[in-house]
Amino acid sequence: MTTYLLCGGGTAGHVNPLLAVADRLRQRDPEASILVLGTAEGLETRLVPERGFRLLVVARLPFPRRPGRALLRFPRRFGGVVGRIRGLIVEHDVDVVVGFGGYVSAPAYLAARRENVAIVVHEANARPGLANRLGAAFSRHVGVAFRGTRIRRARFVGMPLRPEIERLERHSVREEAYAAFGLTPGKLTLVVTGGSLGARHINETIAEAIPFVIGAAWQVLHITGQRSEIDYPVLAGYRVIPYCDRMDLALAIADLVLARAGSSTVSELTALAIPAVYVPLAVGNGEQRFNAGEAVNAHAALMVDNAQFTPEWIADVLVPLLVNRAALAAMAARAAAIGVRDGTNRVVALIDEATPGRVA
Repeated sequence: MTTYLLCGGGTAGHVNPLLAVADRLRQRDPEASILVLGTAEGLETRLVPERGFRLLVVARLPFPRRPGRALLRFPRRFGGVVGRIRGLIVEHDVDVVVGFGGYVSAPAYLAARRENVAIVVHEANARPGLANRLGAAFSRHVGVAFRGTRIRRARFVGMPLRPEIERLERHSVREEAYAAFGLTPGKLTLVVTGGSLGARHINETIAEAIPFVIGAAWQVLHITGQRSEIDYPVLAGYRVIPYCDRMDLALAIADLVLARAGSSTVSELTALAIPAVYVPLAVGNGEQRFNAGEAVNAHAALMVDNAQFTPEWIADVLVPLLVNRAALAAMAARAAAIGVRDGTNRVVALIDEATPGRVA
């Protein structure tokens, strides 16, 4: 029996690909032992047990960005986390450690190296994080979600997608989707989303400029996020919801998506051949701009800086795109050319290649 230790968490960008791979490993080999390493603060504390996997928790230990006592204490505390993970690897007789980034991955890579356990790295962002750059130094099995990612020994595998996205046949569920959202069947649809918590600037701008979009003979599904505190206009063809637990249905009717440029979002839209407008959020190391880069360079998407995303931009740039059916069709075709649906299987193959006793 093979024992896998999948490491990652904190945000959906780390947890969702991890769970997609965990599900596929379990589906293929129900007897395998699949463990997930995370922290007590991240989304994994809820999502991992809900999917039926055992979560092993270690301390969340971000690297201190300023001089001070925290920095002086960091090496000892970090060494303690590495030691804790080494103990878990030995206790559970782990065969392979698979890292998806985040706080737990860096100490997990070091622990695996010291216990002589195989390491697999999956980097979801176009600009790799510190943890995965460390892991790539210890492994020949490094998969990336974007072709241009600069990390040692990178191999393009795409993004492990949520099962409902991976198997989505958009045309077959469109009537169900229009009915679910109360939208007009067959009418061109713009889907706007800023993620589960929302994106206030996107929400405010869309709310102000919605007459331009409606005037272009489009309807809009606006997923505002759960922290939205804006008064939205009530207009025919403008459907506002705070949260969507069936994004597969939302994407089934999307003729264009306007969103942030998280790695999963970009990967899902290209996999489904959906044109996009990305408004990257300037967070972390600026990875969202890089995540959108491949799609933008392939002319499958547009990108606009957050500060430049205004009602005037919508009137001057977005509306002309909405009324240009040929341009939208070309964008969709270019998205299909770079999109990958089988990222989960590619990552599993990479894991098989690294795991002692398995043949890829």
